[in-house]
Amino acid sequence: MKAFTALASLLLAVSASACASTGMSDSDKLATYRAHAGEPVTSFRYFGSINGWTPLGDEAVAVWTRPSEAWLLELTGPCPDIEYAPMIGVTSQSNRVSAKFDKVIAQGGGATMQFPCRIETIRPLDVKAIKQAEKTARDQPVESSGT
Repeated sequence: MKAFTALASLLLAVSASACASTGMSDSDKLATYRAHAGEPVTSFRYFGSINGWTPLGDEAVAVWTRPSEAWLLELTGPCPDIEYAPMIGVTSQSNRVSAKFDKVIAQGGGATMQFPCRIETIRPLDVKAIKQAEKTARDQPVESSGT
């Protein structure tokens, strides 16, 4: 029950602009985040505030706990509506989000039921490298065919 209470207080609303397009497909974006992720950790400190989040397909999400600190959360399986949810919730215990225990829950998406998606692995992200890779992807000219 304590985790559920924590979830209720940890819901976050983010605008669609937090998930702005980088010109990359979901699979390219996930590959970029994985390439700039460190070794798995068991948990990270969490004080109920997420600065932003990026869905990376239906089995992973990146969450920012500070502007310069982000985590790649890979889930145990597909998480319904995470790609389209306007907000997510993250469970925690004693100000820590733990792999194999805590969950991500998509809120306000198309599904009437909300399914908790267990976090399988947590990896710290190199935020500067990801921002540079996304900027490079945005700046690349779009190739046109045959004109």
